[in-house]
Amino acid sequence: MVGMGRQLAEALPAARALYDRAGAVLGYDLAEICFEDPEEELDSTVYSQPALFVTSLAALEALRNQAPEVVEQCQAAAGLSLGEYTALVFAGVMDFEVALHVVQQRAEAMQAASDETPSGMVSILGLEPEQVQTLCDQVRQPGEILQPANFLCPGNVAVSGHNSACERIADAAVQAGAMKVVPLAVAGAFHTPIMQSATQRLADALAGIPMAKPRIPVISNVDACPHDDPEDIRQLLVQQVVSPVRWEDSMARMLREGFDSFYELGPGRVLRGLLRRLDRKVSCESVEC
Repeated sequence: MVGMGRQLAEALPAARALYDRAGAVLGYDLAEICFEDPEEELDSTVYSQPALFVTSLAALEALRNQAPEVVEQCQAAAGLSLGEYTALVFAGVMDFEVALHVVQQRAEAMQAASDETPSGMVSILGLEPEQVQTLCDQVRQPGEILQPANFLCPGNVAVSGHNSACERIADAAVQAGAMKVVPLAVAGAFHTPIMQSATQRLADALAGIPMAKPRIPVISNVDACPHDDPEDIRQLLVQQVVSPVRWEDSMARMLREGFDSFYELGPGRVLRGLLRRLDRKVSCESVEC
C-alpha cells in the first residue's frame, strides 16, 4: 500500500487537499505515511485505517474530476468494513473531518483490542460457507473464538479468531479440499467478539457527532440492508466491528435491484473481482490510487 494516493495528490488539488485536511484532524502527516511510509507505520491498523479512508475519498475526487456525471447520478453505495465510512461520507451522513475522527478512534480501539489477544484472520477459497462454519466448529477449542468474519463472494470466506485456532483451520481447510488458504496481514480477529473491547470507544465517538439521513441508500455490512435512521446507522457501525461482513449478500442485493454499473474506489481491484464472481457480465471500473 506504500505510495497509495501519491499520483492522485500530485495530479489533483482536491485530492491533495484531503490529505492536508486529514493531517489537521489526525495530528500527523498522513500524506507522508501514505506516500513514503518511512517507518512502516502502514503495517499498523492505527495508521492504515485513516490512510485507506482518505485515499478512497481521494479516488472519489478523481472520479468526480474525470466523470462528474457518474458521481452525480450514483444511486447507491456500499463499502467493505472500513469502506462503509467512505460510503456514508459520500451519501452525506457524515462530513469528512467528523468521519475521519471516528475512523481514528475506531482504528486505535481495534488495535488495542488486537494487542490484548493474539489473533488473526485466514481467507479460505473454494469451500461453501456451511463447510467453513463446520470446520470452525470442529477445530475450535474451549475458550477460543473462531468464526466466519467476511462472506465475500461464492467460495471466498475469511475466518477470524485466536491465532492457534486460525492455524488449525488453515490445515483443516486444505484437508477438506479448499483451493487456497491465505493468512491475512491484519492486526487481529476483526468482526468477531475479540473486538468487543473496541465497541464502547467507538460508540462514544459516534454518539457525539452530527449525522444526517443518507441522500442515497448505503448498504450496511451487518445485515446487507440500507438504513435511513441515523441512530440505526450509529448502532450498526458499532455492531459491525464484532459481526461478520455480509459483502456477498450486499452485492447480490444490489444486483437483484437492477444495478448494473459499479465503480470501485481505493487501492487495488479486490472488490471488482469479488463482484464478478457473482456476475461476470456486470460493469465495474476501478479508480486507480
